[in-house]
Amino acid sequence: MTGAGSIHLRRAARVVAAGGLIAYPTEAVYGLGCDPRNGAAVRRLLAVKQRPENKGLILIAADFEQLAPFVEEVGPESMAAVHQSWPGPFTWLLPARPSTPPWLRGDHETLAVRVTAHPLAAALCRCCGTALVSTSANRSNQPPARTATEVRAHLGADLDYLVPGDCGPESRPSQICDARTGRLLRA
Repeated sequence: MTGAGSIHLRRAARVVAAGGLIAYPTEAVYGLGCDPRNGAAVRRLLAVKQRPENKGLILIAADFEQLAPFVEEVGPESMAAVHQSWPGPFTWLLPARPSTPPWLRGDHETLAVRVTAHPLAAALCRCCGTALVSTSANRSNQPPARTATEVRAHLGADLDYLVPGDCGPESRPSQICDARTGRLLRA
């Protein structure tokens, strides 16, 4: 990470630690994120996004170890498929640990998780020392932002920090599969 890039990551990490909302580039679109353990921050994110809490959210991470406090593993064959797809634009539903806050999983027994392949998003998770909430940076039912300019135009006043950078080459948000069944829920 260049000097300017690492400065942005450190600033974003301080904002996350203080309970703030950030936007950052991911594989396909800008993500809107915060500390997943901070209920006030997550509820603020949901209010900005205009998304009901019962839907649940996605967590991204630099590696599986950052996701392990939130999810339980499934059988070895299923987990092999999960690990083979990461890092990458593949989101998996894994059983949520009993301690996983309801503001993350919504009305579900599972939690959507991804080890990101986007170098800046992965570096951000490492700098924060935790997985991050990652939902598209837009209001519900609006197109997701693919540039920092679009994020500023639509959510700027509601953000505490925007990490500049380019989104990855993916043209659509990540696929979502249920690791327990292998069923594809979003292509």
